[in-house]
Amino acid sequence: MDTLELARWQFGITTVYHFFFVPLTLGLSILVALMETAYVRTGNEVYKKMAKYWGKLFLINFAMGVATGIVQEFQFGMNWSEYSRFVGDIFGAPLAVEALLAFFIESTFLGLWIFGWDKLSKKLHLTTIWLVALGSNLSALWIIIANAWMQHPVGYVLRNGRAEMQDFFALLTNPQLPYEISHVFFGGVVTAAFFVLGISAWQLLRQKEFADFFQRSFRWGAVTALLGSVLVMLVGHGQGQWLERSNPMKLAAAEANWKTKDRCEFLIAAGIDEKNQKNTWSLPVGSLLSILAYNSPSGVVKGMTDLQAEYTQKYGPGDYIPPVTATFWSFRLMVASGLAMLALALLALWRSRNLIAPRWLLGLLVAGLALPYIGNSTGWMLAELGRQPWLVFGLMKTSAGVSLATTAGEVLFTVIGFTALYGALMVVDVWLLRKYAAQGPVEAAD
Repeated sequence: MDTLELARWQFGITTVYHFFFVPLTLGLSILVALMETAYVRTGNEVYKKMAKYWGKLFLINFAMGVATGIVQEFQFGMNWSEYSRFVGDIFGAPLAVEALLAFFIESTFLGLWIFGWDKLSKKLHLTTIWLVALGSNLSALWIIIANAWMQHPVGYVLRNGRAEMQDFFALLTNPQLPYEISHVFFGGVVTAAFFVLGISAWQLLRQKEFADFFQRSFRWGAVTALLGSVLVMLVGHGQGQWLERSNPMKLAAAEANWKTKDRCEFLIAAGIDEKNQKNTWSLPVGSLLSILAYNSPSGVVKGMTDLQAEYTQKYGPGDYIPPVTATFWSFRLMVASGLAMLALALLALWRSRNLIAPRWLLGLLVAGLALPYIGNSTGWMLAELGRQPWLVFGLMKTSAGVSLATTAGEVLFTVIGFTALYGALMVVDVWLLRKYAAQGPVEAAD
């Protein structure tokens, strides 16, 4: 593999790994804040134990997210220096705000929250965890502002071979941003909910000593999981309709739709022949794609071959069709995990009326811990693969962004090194989470 391919693999591996931790940080910070809010309002010590128990697991996840996220920005200057040269004036601004403002808020007040139990007043201590939750989600917002600009560039001017910022406010009002940040936010809520549900189910399966505590956590997780699952699907539907207007090629690749059609069908599955630009077989649902795109069975959905001709005329010669197979199946894995989470959330909420849910459901929920991670990872694969061959849509191709000074051997060495290091960190992370999850609320309170 050449430098470009290796650099793409490295960024893909490190980004997907880092994003394992981000959604849980976003959602669990809010859940812990709500638990402590319940404690301050009611004085019930159970809620305090819940905040401490789930807060300890939040801390482990937060630390891993920080450790894996630092590497991301180094790659912009090393593997993707041409990209940084071209867009640094724009892309660097939200990243700087994220580091200097949002991350400082969450890290500072997280320290006060950890060491402030019984030292700060109840209301002041509660304020610190809400500021942690605010800082975490503001951090995500600024990162998404940068990514939204890559997907749908606004507020820039091309000058001296670079994209320079012309209107900072345009970045904040990018029409791509509301869809993207709300999808990430509710994805975090769902991840935290299934994390709480899965660990509570595991504890209820293995012991009865703290059954009341974990049954209460189970109900919190069930309600949050259902709410988050519904909202993330509604936002995803809106994002799909926005794609039809902003990047119809990504939508067409996600559906393996080669030809422009009215009353376009949705393919449940398909055999894709990218070389000959056709599907060898498919399982269609009539007019469903038009319904999803327009809320009506009648609606023209553009196909990739027609869009290829349109883009060639607009941007010049080149192949503008994304990797269809990977984009198509990423979308289906994301949707399948979302539907499975919705079904499990409904079951969990329904059976949470009983003192303890049946063992078969508890077992399903333990396995269901993997679902939000599958959904989050495949969702980002869809977002980034579907944008190809563009690094910045319509402005810079991925092949033009890679560093000219970095060799394939250097990148391969760091790919192997980072992958091995991240693998070791994953083992440590799982070990720590299991160790402290296995402890009951009494140990967590101490």
